[in-house]
Amino acid sequence: MAGSCCSRGLPLKGMAILLGIIIFGSGIGEGDLIPGKKILEVRKKIKHLESSTVRRLQSEDGDIIDCIDIYKQPAFDHPALRNHTIQMAPSYDPNIEEATAKANRLQNQDSSMSLASRLWQKSGSCRKGTIPVRRLHQKVSLKTNSVEDYGRKKPSSYPPLTHINEEIGSNLQQSNRSVAILLTEGYSYSGVKGDIQVWNPHVESDDEYSTSQVSLKSGPYYDFESVEAGWAVNPSVYGDRKTRLFVYWTADASKKTGCFDLTCPGFVQTSSEIALGAAIYPLSVPSGLPYQITLFIFKDPNTGNWWVQYGEKINLGYWPPDLFASLRGNAETAQWGGEVYSSKLERPPHTRTAMGNGQFPDYISGDSGCIKRMRIRENSLVLKFPEWVSTYLDEYRCYNAEYIGDYIEDPEFYYGGPGQNPMCP
Repeated sequence: MAGSCCSRGLPLKGMAILLGIIIFGSGIGEGDLIPGKKILEVRKKIKHLESSTVRRLQSEDGDIIDCIDIYKQPAFDHPALRNHTIQMAPSYDPNIEEATAKANRLQNQDSSMSLASRLWQKSGSCRKGTIPVRRLHQKVSLKTNSVEDYGRKKPSSYPPLTHINEEIGSNLQQSNRSVAILLTEGYSYSGVKGDIQVWNPHVESDDEYSTSQVSLKSGPYYDFESVEAGWAVNPSVYGDRKTRLFVYWTADASKKTGCFDLTCPGFVQTSSEIALGAAIYPLSVPSGLPYQITLFIFKDPNTGNWWVQYGEKINLGYWPPDLFASLRGNAETAQWGGEVYSSKLERPPHTRTAMGNGQFPDYISGDSGCIKRMRIRENSLVLKFPEWVSTYLDEYRCYNAEYIGDYIEDPEFYYGGPGQNPMCP
């Protein structure tokens, strides 16, 4: 695919990073006070957002989609991107795959159904030159310490990834997070891809979340850089418990940089077809069809931009290399799997927030979190399964993982769990 670029005009300063969040949401009690400065700042951002909206669409599921001028999107409020030129498409076809792997995939198609997150388009579409931005509902409350913190994961320190060690205490793992992942490291990675089965796991509290994703990471554990894409149930960002498409980035382990979707400057969206944060339909259900989304994060060798591709052919946009230090080059590790965030992970009672679909890994029936057709890209442009992988998890009694690599054409990774259960009180 040939790349093309367009010069952007001057950004609309102070673009609405919060994308229409309403100040007084249902999560704020009568006795809670919001600093006047914060209220004024958010109101100012809302006003700027409205002035950049070309068209407004009401989705069947209740979402409001604003079609925003592509040159006035939030990304360009980032100091490093003030003079950025938009790359409208990757400079090459990223889906170059090993011949044997491609043949195996074509010969062994299963019953998984790929799907698109475009229910809102039944109400219309965003024209070329604009991007769809999901507006948050009124019930989303402003609970972050500052406007800049909204949409960012809470920072945490943890030791470097190692192989599974069931004797390692939770206090040695990443604080307030529990993961069940498959990872590869030891090489230089410029791409990660996977077919992620889509579920709607239970999330117990509004300040917790459950995600399934592919990711690339670099840097030390206390200051890592990361780009991620997948699906999430995240009430604190989206205001409900629907399963939604997301992208995420950070350049400092989420201490001061990074966010979901377009809730802060950084990600440059180019697609007018997919709205980040939109609800995904349909969803997998036990004993039903296993629906999945295909996500691919890859680096353009000519521009250094980290692109996100959805469903094999829709290029959503990219993170420019100017946002990063380590990820100006390639990544040190590629990962697939699930993550749960909660303050109730390190001691009883454990959170009931589920990972995957809330079931422990089940490769026989497929009734659990699952990622198939996992691929990485190293120094060449060819996609392949990694030569070496390892399973890592924090709380095997709460969330487990199982890698299936023997006697199967294409390895598969199963993960998940219910959180609190008799083995995980």
